[in-house]
Amino acid sequence: MVFFSRKGENLAITGNAADYLPGDIVTRDLGGEVPHIGMVIDEKSPEGRRHLVVHNIGQGPQMEDVLFAWKITGHYRYYGPAF
Repeated sequence: MVFFSRKGENLAITGNAADYLPGDIVTRDLGGEVPHIGMVIDEKSPEGRRHLVVHNIGQGPQMEDVLFAWKITGHYRYYGPAF
């Protein structure tokens, strides 16, 4: 979270799925202050309302409709190093 805050863009945490674009990094609290991170991708949920998130919670990388499944603690956009 510190890296993305310093080297990327720190974005607002909202309940609006349209604010989360492909490539955005989302950090979350799984409960009990257990941190988790995922990346928003360009594929959308079956009903087309939200972008899916790629994350790994112990079963390998998964593409799932879990954008709002846990409390969001950070929302970032990272463009890579400036040259």
